[in-house]
Amino acid sequence: MRISSEYPYLKSTDNPSSFFTPLLSAALLCTLLAGCGQSTQTETGEQVSSQVSADAQQPVAKNQTDQKMSAQAPVAQTQYGKVRGFVEDGVSVFKGVRYGADTANTRFQAPQAPESWQGIQDALEYGNSTRQVPTGSGGGLFASWKPTPVPELSEDSLFLNVWTPALRDGKNRPVMVWFHGGGFTSGSGSSLAYDGVRLANRGDVVVVTVNHRLNYFGYLNLAEYGEQFADSGAAGMLDLVASLEWVRDNITEFGGDPDNVLIFGESGGGMKVSTLLAMDKAQGLFHKAVVQSGPALTLSTADESAKAARLVVEALGLNQESINEILTMPAERIEEAARSVAAATKMRIASSPTVDGANIPRHPFAEGAPPQSANVPVLIGTTRTETSLLSGSRNPALFDLTWETLPAALASVAPEVEPQKVIDTYRKLHPDMGAVELYFTATTDRGFLNRSIELADKKGAQPGAPVYFYLLNWDTPVDNGKWFSPHALEIGMVFDNVAKSASMSGLSDDAQRIADLMSESWLAFAKTGNPQHQGLPAWPEFKAETRATMVFDVEPKVVNDPHGQQRKVFLGGEG
Repeated sequence: MRISSEYPYLKSTDNPSSFFTPLLSAALLCTLLAGCGQSTQTETGEQVSSQVSADAQQPVAKNQTDQKMSAQAPVAQTQYGKVRGFVEDGVSVFKGVRYGADTANTRFQAPQAPESWQGIQDALEYGNSTRQVPTGSGGGLFASWKPTPVPELSEDSLFLNVWTPALRDGKNRPVMVWFHGGGFTSGSGSSLAYDGVRLANRGDVVVVTVNHRLNYFGYLNLAEYGEQFADSGAAGMLDLVASLEWVRDNITEFGGDPDNVLIFGESGGGMKVSTLLAMDKAQGLFHKAVVQSGPALTLSTADESAKAARLVVEALGLNQESINEILTMPAERIEEAARSVAAATKMRIASSPTVDGANIPRHPFAEGAPPQSANVPVLIGTTRTETSLLSGSRNPALFDLTWETLPAALASVAPEVEPQKVIDTYRKLHPDMGAVELYFTATTDRGFLNRSIELADKKGAQPGAPVYFYLLNWDTPVDNGKWFSPHALEIGMVFDNVAKSASMSGLSDDAQRIADLMSESWLAFAKTGNPQHQGLPAWPEFKAETRATMVFDVEPKVVNDPHGQQRKVFLGGEG
C-alpha cells in the first residue's frame, strides 16, 4: 500500500508540539498521509473540475463549464467582490474564494486583505494549496479522497471553500469551519473527504474549509532579525484568524450566522484548533471547537524555533544586514536550505507555531485550559488505534508482530515502562487481543488518548463551558480489517461522506451507521454546544472524576474512562 503525506508528524522528545513524540521518526515529516486535500468527485463518479483561483482560472471541459456557468449559478457578494459558484445536490458551492492577498508579497509577515475586484469572479474550482513537499498521487486508504487535477502549490494560497443550502435567506445557519490535517507542514482543505454537500444538506449548516501557510513559510521564526519578521513564527495561524475574520464579515451573505461558528479539525487540524483556543486574536471569532485526534498541549518555544531559523539563515548565506533578501529570493532556495539543515541536524524546522508572547501568548494547554476560550464548549476524542496508520504505514513489519517480538517493539517506543508490564496488563483486560492489535492500542493509549484526556481534564476543570469526549471504536473492514480503527477514519463519518471515503472505511450499512451517529453529533454540537441527539444514549459532560466517554460503534455506549486501567501503565500507575 502506498501512503501519501497529508499527516506528516514529528518525532523528538525535545519538541513539545509533537503529542505522539515517541511513535514516529522524523522521516515521516513529509511522507505520511497526504491524500486528503486534492480532488472533487460526486458520489456517482461525476467529475467536478478543480483548480481555479479567484483571479486566474484554467480551462475546464466544456460540459462542466456549461453546467457551472448556467443562468441558475449562484452569485454571492463578498466584501471584496462578487463570486459565482455552482449548485450540487441543491447546495450552493463556492470554491477557491480568496480571503487574503498573495503571501509571496507578505512572506514571513501577517496576511493582508486581498484587493477588491470588479465584476464577478468564478469560484468553481479549488484554489492553490500552499507550498509544501509534493505529496505524489496518494493511494491506499486515501485513494478516494484525492481530487483530480491536484491543485497547484503556490505562495498564493489564501483561499477557502463554502457549501451552503441557500444564500441571503436570513436563516442564520450554524457555520462549521474545518482546518485540515497534515501537522503544521502539509495538506490542504481541498479533499473529497471534506466535501461539504452532504453535511450542509443533512444539518442545514454552512460548511467552510480553508487553505493557509504551512511549514517554512508559515512558521519559520525570524523575529530576531527585525520588526518586519515579528509575526513569522505564527504566520500560518494568523492566516487562520484572517479566514475566521472573513467568515465573521461575509458569512451572512452565504446564509450563515457569524455568531454561531464552530471550528473543527483532525490531527494537525486538531492542533490548530487547540492553538486557536489560546489566541487572543481569535477570541470571539468562534463559539464551539472540536479537536479530533490532535491535542496540542504545547508548541515551539521562541528560543528553540529561533535557533532552527538561525541555522536556515546561515545556510542561505544571509545575516542581519542582508536578511531582507529572504523576502524576494526563490521559494525553492529557502526550502532547500531548510531541508538541508533538517537533514544535517535532525532538527525539525518550522514544524509548529511559536509561542511568541504576542500572537500566541501561551502554550495551549500546558498550564491548564486557556482563559481566552473559557466560554467555548469543546468536543475532543480519538480513534482506538491511531498508530495502526501512522506507525503501521511507515513500518509494515509491525503487522507481523508476535508475542516474541512484541516486547522489543514496545520498548523502542515506550522506554519509560517495562514492556512485559504493558503486555500483561493488556492481556489481562483483553485476553482475546493479539500481539499486533495490542501494540497499536497501547501506543495509541500512550500518546493520543492520554494527551487528549489531559486536555479534556484541564478544560473540564475550568469554570465556563463544558467539554465532551468520544472514542471511535469501530474497525474498518478495508484490507481485511488489518488497520483496526486508524488515524483519520472518522473524517468521512463526521462529514457523512462514506462514499467519498470508501477507500478508508469501505461501503457498508455499518459504515453508514457510524456516519449517521457521528455527523449528527457534530451537527448537534455546532447548533447547541451539546453533541447529544436521539440516536445516542445520554452523553454526560466530561469531568475528571468520571471521564464519561461516548464510544462510537454500531451500538454506541457511554463508558467512564475507557482504557483507563491500561493507559495508566504509561502514567506510572499499576494498570
